[in-house]
Amino acid sequence: MRVQVLVREVDGGAGAICDGILRLLPTWFGIAESNRHYVDTADTHPGVVASVDDDDVGITTIKHHSPYAAEIYLMAVKPEHHRHGIGRRMLHRVEASLAASGVEFLQVKTLSPARVDEGYAKTRAFWLTCGFRPLEEFPTLWDPDNPALQLIKTVTPR
Repeated sequence: MRVQVLVREVDGGAGAICDGILRLLPTWFGIAESNRHYVDTADTHPGVVASVDDDDVGITTIKHHSPYAAEIYLMAVKPEHHRHGIGRRMLHRVEASLAASGVEFLQVKTLSPARVDEGYAKTRAFWLTCGFRPLEEFPTLWDPDNPALQLIKTVTPR
Protein backbone atom coordinates (compact mmCIF):
# COMPACT_ATOMS: atom_id res chain seq x y z
CA MET A 1 0.00 0.00 0.00
CA ARG A 2 1.36 3.40 -0.98
CA VAL A 3 1.02 6.23 1.54
CA GLN A 4 0.50 9.84 0.61
CA VAL A 5 3.25 12.17 1.78
CA LEU A 6 2.40 15.86 2.02
CA VAL A 7 5.28 18.34 2.09
CA ARG A 8 4.54 21.88 3.21
CA GLU A 9 6.74 24.94 3.49
CA VAL A 10 7.06 26.61 6.88
CA ASP A 11 8.49 30.00 7.77
CA GLY A 12 9.71 29.07 11.22
CA GLY A 13 7.47 27.94 14.06
CA ALA A 14 8.39 24.26 13.67
CA GLY A 15 10.47 23.84 16.83
CA ALA A 16 8.03 21.44 18.53
CA ILE A 17 7.91 19.27 15.40
CA CYS A 18 11.70 19.28 15.23
CA ASP A 19 12.05 18.36 18.90
CA GLY A 20 9.64 15.44 18.58
CA ILE A 21 11.48 14.00 15.58
CA LEU A 22 14.99 14.48 17.02
CA ARG A 23 14.03 12.63 20.21
CA LEU A 24 13.44 9.54 18.05
CA LEU A 25 16.93 9.76 16.47
CA PRO A 26 19.47 9.68 19.33
CA THR A 27 22.10 7.97 17.15
CA TRP A 28 22.22 11.00 14.85
CA PHE A 29 21.06 13.69 17.24
CA GLY A 30 22.42 12.77 20.66
CA ILE A 31 24.00 16.05 21.75
CA ALA A 32 21.50 18.03 23.83
CA GLU A 33 23.07 21.44 23.15
CA SER A 34 23.08 20.82 19.39
CA ASN A 35 19.47 19.66 19.52
CA ARG A 36 18.45 22.89 21.25
CA HIS A 37 20.12 24.75 18.40
CA TYR A 38 18.22 22.68 15.81
CA VAL A 39 14.91 23.31 17.60
CA ASP A 40 15.60 27.06 17.88
CA THR A 41 16.51 27.17 14.19
CA ALA A 42 13.29 25.35 13.25
CA ASP A 43 11.40 28.03 15.17
CA THR A 44 13.16 30.94 13.47
CA HIS A 45 14.11 29.80 9.95
CA PRO A 46 12.24 28.56 6.89
CA GLY A 47 12.01 24.94 5.92
CA VAL A 48 9.67 22.14 5.01
CA VAL A 49 7.72 19.56 7.00
CA ALA A 50 6.63 16.19 5.63
CA SER A 51 3.46 14.55 6.91
CA VAL A 52 1.85 11.13 6.52
CA ASP A 53 -1.76 10.73 7.68
CA ASP A 54 -1.61 14.03 9.60
CA ASP A 55 1.56 12.90 11.44
CA ASP A 56 4.62 15.13 10.96
CA VAL A 57 7.33 12.61 10.05
CA GLY A 58 10.12 14.76 8.59
CA ILE A 59 11.62 18.23 8.83
CA THR A 60 14.22 20.19 6.91
CA THR A 61 15.42 23.63 7.95
CA ILE A 62 17.23 26.14 5.75
CA LYS A 63 19.69 28.92 6.52
CA HIS A 64 20.29 31.57 3.87
CA HIS A 65 23.90 32.81 3.76
CA SER A 66 23.56 35.22 0.84
CA PRO A 67 21.10 35.87 -1.99
CA TYR A 68 22.89 33.10 -3.91
CA ALA A 69 23.70 30.50 -1.25
CA ALA A 70 21.75 28.52 1.33
CA GLU A 71 22.38 25.61 3.67
CA ILE A 72 20.34 22.64 4.72
CA TYR A 73 20.89 23.11 8.41
CA LEU A 74 18.89 20.06 9.42
CA MET A 75 17.09 17.17 7.78
CA ALA A 76 15.51 14.52 9.97
CA VAL A 77 12.92 11.81 9.32
CA LYS A 78 11.27 9.54 11.88
CA PRO A 79 13.00 6.14 11.84
CA GLU A 80 9.96 4.15 10.70
CA HIS A 81 9.81 6.36 7.59
CA HIS A 82 13.48 6.05 6.59
CA ARG A 83 14.16 4.86 3.05
CA HIS A 84 10.67 5.74 1.80
CA GLY A 85 11.64 8.82 -0.25
CA ILE A 86 10.58 11.41 2.32
CA GLY A 87 14.02 13.03 2.50
CA ARG A 88 14.13 13.29 -1.29
CA ARG A 89 10.66 14.82 -1.40
CA MET A 90 11.62 17.42 1.18
CA LEU A 91 14.85 18.17 -0.69
CA HIS A 92 13.01 18.60 -4.01
CA ARG A 93 10.59 21.05 -2.37
CA VAL A 94 13.47 22.99 -0.79
CA GLU A 95 15.40 23.14 -4.06
CA ALA A 96 12.35 24.32 -6.03
CA SER A 97 11.71 27.09 -3.52
CA LEU A 98 15.36 28.15 -3.44
CA ALA A 99 15.64 28.14 -7.25
CA ALA A 100 12.51 30.29 -7.51
CA SER A 101 14.10 32.85 -5.18
CA GLY A 102 17.38 32.95 -7.13
CA VAL A 103 19.55 30.78 -4.88
CA GLU A 104 22.24 29.04 -6.95
CA PHE A 105 24.24 27.05 -4.40
CA LEU A 106 23.15 24.70 -1.63
CA GLN A 107 25.36 23.18 1.05
CA VAL A 108 24.97 20.68 3.84
CA LYS A 109 27.36 19.64 6.59
CA THR A 110 27.52 16.16 8.05
CA LEU A 111 29.94 13.95 9.93
CA SER A 112 33.17 13.42 8.00
CA PRO A 113 34.21 9.91 6.96
CA ALA A 114 37.35 10.58 9.02
CA ARG A 115 35.20 9.33 11.92
CA VAL A 116 33.86 5.90 11.09
CA ASP A 117 30.11 5.68 11.71
CA GLU A 118 27.75 3.34 9.84
CA GLY A 119 24.72 5.63 10.22
CA TYR A 120 26.57 8.65 8.88
CA ALA A 121 28.00 6.59 6.03
CA LYS A 122 24.37 6.12 4.96
CA THR A 123 23.73 9.83 5.45
CA ARG A 124 26.67 10.74 3.20
CA ALA A 125 25.49 8.21 0.59
CA PHE A 126 22.05 9.89 0.61
CA TRP A 127 23.56 13.33 -0.02
CA LEU A 128 25.79 11.97 -2.81
CA THR A 129 22.86 10.30 -4.59
CA CYS A 130 21.00 13.63 -4.35
CA GLY A 131 23.77 15.38 -6.32
CA PHE A 132 25.84 16.87 -3.50
CA ARG A 133 29.62 16.69 -3.76
CA PRO A 134 32.23 16.93 -0.98
CA LEU A 135 33.89 20.34 -0.87
CA GLU A 136 35.90 20.53 2.33
CA GLU A 137 36.51 18.81 5.64
CA PHE A 138 36.62 20.80 8.88
CA PRO A 139 38.35 18.68 11.56
CA THR A 140 37.41 20.96 14.47
CA LEU A 141 34.35 22.92 13.30
CA TRP A 142 32.09 21.11 15.77
CA ASP A 143 34.73 19.43 17.89
CA PRO A 144 37.69 17.07 17.29
CA ASP A 145 35.52 14.00 17.96
CA ASN A 146 32.98 15.12 15.33
CA PRO A 147 34.83 16.33 12.22
CA ALA A 148 32.56 17.99 9.68
CA LEU A 149 32.27 17.39 5.95
CA GLN A 150 30.79 20.17 3.81
CA LEU A 151 28.98 19.05 0.65
CA ILE A 152 27.63 21.37 -2.05
CA LYS A 153 25.49 21.32 -5.16
CA THR A 154 24.17 23.72 -7.74
CA VAL A 155 20.50 24.51 -7.44
CA THR A 156 18.76 24.36 -10.80
CA PRO A 157 15.13 25.12 -11.56
CA ARG A 158 13.13 21.98 -12.35
